[in-house]
Amino acid sequence: MRAYDIIKKKRDGGVNSREEIQFLIEGYLKGEIPDYQVAAWLMAIFFRHMEEEESYNLAEIMLESGDIIDLSQIEGEKIDKHSTGGVGDKTTIAIAPMVSSLGLKVAKLSGRSLGHTGGTIDKLEAIPGFKTDLQVDEFYKIANEVGIVVAGQTANIAPADKKLYALRDATATVEELSLIASSIMSKKLAVLSDGIVLDVKVGSGAFMKSIEDGRNLAKIMLSIAKRHNRKAKALITNMHQPLGETVGNSLEVLEAVNTVKGTGPKDFTELCIEISSHMADLAGIISYQEAKKKLIENIEAGVVAKKMKEWIKAQGGNEKVVDNPEKVLSISKNTVDFKAKNSGHVNYIDTEKIGMASMYLGAGREKKEDSIDLSVGLKIFKKLGDKVEKDETIATLFISQNSNVEYALDLLDQAYLIQEVIPSYVSNDIIFDVLE
Repeated sequence: MRAYDIIKKKRDGGVNSREEIQFLIEGYLKGEIPDYQVAAWLMAIFFRHMEEEESYNLAEIMLESGDIIDLSQIEGEKIDKHSTGGVGDKTTIAIAPMVSSLGLKVAKLSGRSLGHTGGTIDKLEAIPGFKTDLQVDEFYKIANEVGIVVAGQTANIAPADKKLYALRDATATVEELSLIASSIMSKKLAVLSDGIVLDVKVGSGAFMKSIEDGRNLAKIMLSIAKRHNRKAKALITNMHQPLGETVGNSLEVLEAVNTVKGTGPKDFTELCIEISSHMADLAGIISYQEAKKKLIENIEAGVVAKKMKEWIKAQGGNEKVVDNPEKVLSISKNTVDFKAKNSGHVNYIDTEKIGMASMYLGAGREKKEDSIDLSVGLKIFKKLGDKVEKDETIATLFISQNSNVEYALDLLDQAYLIQEVIPSYVSNDIIFDVLE
């Protein structure tokens, strides 16, 4: 078997067998097949795509390249949740105590930020003392005693995916649906949860720009999950504008805390309740409608906030962040306002540019080795359809001496389209579809 023949077969529209994909991936991991040949294969996939069988096989091969995390030592139903990434997406921080208040266990491995999408682990580490590097016995103990544990992804979960993703990132092949599906599922299936709820984001701030692409990605991932006998649901959700009102690590923790206390932004609160209700429904512990009703009751009664405090304390964090987030969190006192140059209505938001603006303030990473500033970010005041007066503040930038403020302001200027005409169609739906 030769890498050349495998590449040529895919280039010509053929279907690579499991044996061929395994030969290529294992050879690449061992250094026996050079990156330029794997890059050529990835580009062939980008243009020719993969069949469902190929995507399933690639996911399984990458899954088998590393560790499998057994959650059987954790009592009760364990449902995982994954978001395909977006701007202002701090859902895990609010959802974990929400679903735990319903009796569901959350034992989750999350990643750090890269590019314009924020990482859950970075956000959690904005809480003073919060420990995400846990030993295995600590992970199980916290999950059983508190009902929630979120730790950093181990280096040996799907190492083939990590190496392949770095090559995809360097060769402009990240956006291919079948490769995205295989990448996500190789990591999700490595953690033996009882089920997975997939939050597939679509819009200007997501990898998937259209609802149709989001549905197609979801269908591939659901198919892979079902072939592994894993219960799964996919929610197609709105990323045509930032989620909630904040972008940046400490700012997003503040918003998540406010949400579990019942004072968070309407869109973010609604999405968290929706995802949590579907997780509970998938687990079979309570119906979707009953879960929604119970979650609202639990938020109003302070049950969810109490659960968040227990979780933060268990992982070494300062639980006072729930009572006094603005005192505990490090949020920059230096601010600059981005103001409207003309009056009108917000007709369009290039959400990715808002995420990039936050990154250039220091809240994200351009390269994996970059350090981030937990105190910087953005607070958004105007969203799709909103009326804006000239010189009115659209967003406030929280900055540091290392922030590239001029470039961030320029990106925000490019991101907002403000016109006199009232937009004829602006979708403020939180969820576009649910697939099972």
